[in-house]
Amino acid sequence: MTGCPKQAPPPGAGGSGTDMGGGSGSGTGIGEGNLPGGAPADSGQRLEERMAGQGESGPLQDAQFAFDSYDLSPEARAALQTNADWLRRNAPVKVEVEGHCDERGTVEYNLALGAKRAKAVRDYLVSLGISSDRLSTISYGEEVPLCRDSSEDCWQQNRRAHLLVLAR
Repeated sequence: MTGCPKQAPPPGAGGSGTDMGGGSGSGTGIGEGNLPGGAPADSGQRLEERMAGQGESGPLQDAQFAFDSYDLSPEARAALQTNADWLRRNAPVKVEVEGHCDERGTVEYNLALGAKRAKAVRDYLVSLGISSDRLSTISYGEEVPLCRDSSEDCWQQNRRAHLLVLAR
């Protein structure tokens, strides 16, 4: 098992797979839907909904990740296969893939790791035949946890990619 280091690794180090670029350090999420300067396009309302545990995911399942990893586990791939089946049956639906991390690591590192998790999920869904036009990504890093305890069980819940239904 690998971990989220307390300090950001040097460029090209840490995690696994290819580097997708670093975080903005804004703490408000980075992704395709963001405005220049790092602010999410709808940062106020959506972030408030996410902080309150709201935001519709419909029947879509989260993909969980190991510590400091954006590799898709067999369980995550199975969940995403189910999600892809649902997306094929609901062609008009557009989804935002949110990358999340546990609280360990720097804000910047976790934003970058969350972006890598969201991209890994997006890329896998595209490989399953889902149009990339229907998928956007954003990273919330450690800013929108499901659980706020400092325990391994809680951290595990927070290491995820969440699929949010944007429009039907």
